[in-house]
Amino acid sequence: MILVVGESLIDLIVGAGGAVHASPGGAAFTAARTIARLGQSVRFLGGFSADPFGQVLIEKLVKDQVELALPDRVDQPTALAVLAVDGTGVAQYWFHLAETAGFRLDEAAAGAALQADVTVLHIGTLGLVVPPMATEVERLVQRLPDPVLLFLDPNWRPRAIADADAHRRRIRRLLPRTDILKTSTEDLAFLVPGAAVPEAAGALLGWGARCVLVTDGPAAVWVFTAGDQLTVPVPPVEVVDTVGAGDSFGGGFLAWWAEHELARSDLADLRKLRAAVTAGARVAAVTCSRAGAEPPWRHELDTSESWGR
Repeated sequence: MILVVGESLIDLIVGAGGAVHASPGGAAFTAARTIARLGQSVRFLGGFSADPFGQVLIEKLVKDQVELALPDRVDQPTALAVLAVDGTGVAQYWFHLAETAGFRLDEAAAGAALQADVTVLHIGTLGLVVPPMATEVERLVQRLPDPVLLFLDPNWRPRAIADADAHRRRIRRLLPRTDILKTSTEDLAFLVPGAAVPEAAGALLGWGARCVLVTDGPAAVWVFTAGDQLTVPVPPVEVVDTVGAGDSFGGGFLAWWAEHELARSDLADLRKLRAAVTAGARVAAVTCSRAGAEPPWRHELDTSESWGR
């Protein structure tokens, strides 16, 4: 079982001429859907509003067979992200997060979700920014059982982070327990300002991360461990938009890892790392070929060499 902790929200995608399309989203929400669509057991830990958007989010997760750790709905409204997509499909984000349902979390609920069946914990993005969830996620990591693999995706959102230095300090506190740190080149520029990719990744490894993955749009994915470095090509695709690309990459990586029954110790095997990154890149490419955060299903990848055993 993969436990995904974080936000669900509604993406309000503003198109040409001012047309607005409402789409279920959120980094953790999309990662959980990706993992479930790729055939792996996943539990989502995050709150839901009693408003109509909350029902839409729940229905999406249930349809994709994601287990809900907190199925009860609360009075606070659903969080919103306003998106503007440019001519290349890249999105800019503005957020409405304060006092919203998705970030309600207490220690008891977090502990109850971390059951004995959990082998992987996925955290990051707004779940590490907005209280009280951000505080509870950090506490959850502190009591994480040793066999559980920790996947951290900072997914820096500058308009949602009031105190950048405090957020960097939180990420750094989490790194000594982090097995896989998935970043973009934008994330690296935030976490280690002014450093080139290899130097920034080296700093993050020095602060405790065991493996650093760096995505850069259509360019190859960088993979760094304490003793090795490699790059993995990204399949070409006609981009509709990049909404959910990084989230589906992480979900694809973890789904492949779980399908092959790999553990924390397998991170030392570069062949397995390369295969998992290749699978994640393939999943992200398919997501980019569709409007909104709509990751592929497992059967859509059966003919893909990047998902071979």
